[in-house]
Amino acid sequence: MFELAETLGALMERGMAERGVSRARAGLLWALSHGGPMTQRALATRLGVTPRNVTGLLDALEGDGLVRREPHPTDRRALLVSLTGRGRSLTAALRSGRDEMAAGLFTGMPREQVAAFTAGLELVIERLRAAAPPGC
Repeated sequence: MFELAETLGALMERGMAERGVSRARAGLLWALSHGGPMTQRALATRLGVTPRNVTGLLDALEGDGLVRREPHPTDRRALLVSLTGRGRSLTAALRSGRDEMAAGLFTGMPREQVAAFTAGLELVIERLRAAAPPGC
């Protein structure tokens, strides 16, 4: 299982590097892709990092044209962060690469074997989450 985690991690790193994003930047893009536009504070909470850290990530992503910050429509003290068209395209490409890899891994495997693998993996993940310290 640890070898699987290391191999998947290396493949993910390579895929992100090929698209010019780090793990931290990709995490922020995923958060916006899944959660929609949100404030910088909400992003920091969702990612489990400091607002200062999010500001640095956003500066770089905004410079690359992947996100934009606009005044919040109801809170004049806050900025609302959203993906640009280019940011949506990048997250779609990352998702597509992930989905293609998953499909390739399970091609030709009988459905019952995939179901057993999935059930076993879900149990392992549940146990890992239960054992993890709060905030992980």
